[in-house]
Amino acid sequence: MAEQFDLSGEVAVVTGASRGIGRAIAIGLGDAGATVVPTARTESALEETVDEIEAVGGDGLAITSDVADDDSVTALFERTVEEFGGVDILVNNAGMNPEAALGKPETIDVEGFDQTLAVNLRGAFRCAQEAAEYLQDGGGSVVNIASVAGLVGLPRQHPYVASKHGLVGMTKSMALDWAPDVRVNAIAPGYVETEFIDEALENDSIRESLLDQTPLDRFADPTEMAGPAVFLASEASSYVTGSCLTVDGGWTSR
Repeated sequence: MAEQFDLSGEVAVVTGASRGIGRAIAIGLGDAGATVVPTARTESALEETVDEIEAVGGDGLAITSDVADDDSVTALFERTVEEFGGVDILVNNAGMNPEAALGKPETIDVEGFDQTLAVNLRGAFRCAQEAAEYLQDGGGSVVNIASVAGLVGLPRQHPYVASKHGLVGMTKSMALDWAPDVRVNAIAPGYVETEFIDEALENDSIRESLLDQTPLDRFADPTEMAGPAVFLASEASSYVTGSCLTVDGGWTSR
């Protein structure tokens, strides 16, 4: 059974890998044997991710990129292919939910809306588009990191919810177009204790309310997203495509 999760010889690109969920997934893929290319905009943080990949016995190469910039995305995959010969796994994790994109529909800054979709949805599309040729060559796997916000509505987070619903929908449509050569799936994390939601969780009433709605009565650690990502990237999920795996402690079960 362990061989089904073995990613030895595979090359994985993980966006938004400088911290949080992205870093945890990059380390998990490296631990499973993949050569990992963690990418984000901050080089020093990416080097820390590579150090942690190497600490678990994996190999990694940090490449800075901005998924909202077309030329940067193209350069990312050109460099990856130049260094390693191809791409077998793509994890689209880069995401944002800026202050300018929060509020009631009538108060949201349209630039904040555009910025959120540019990273969370268009950026994932562009990465998949650039990786397509190489993924199809070897029968690859795409794992899109969505959110419970891609499954249900959330107040005052309209651009983020729109981007994550779009990402779940795009996962399904890509799975149809790229079958049987490439499998495309998504993960919908619930509330994970990362810098991404730290400010909200510092509010005791919000923290207690979210815990009350979570059957497992705790928030996730970022490392708990690595196992689902390795599963979806590996042969262990060889008959799974077009699916969205919810990893939310039961939050959406209510």
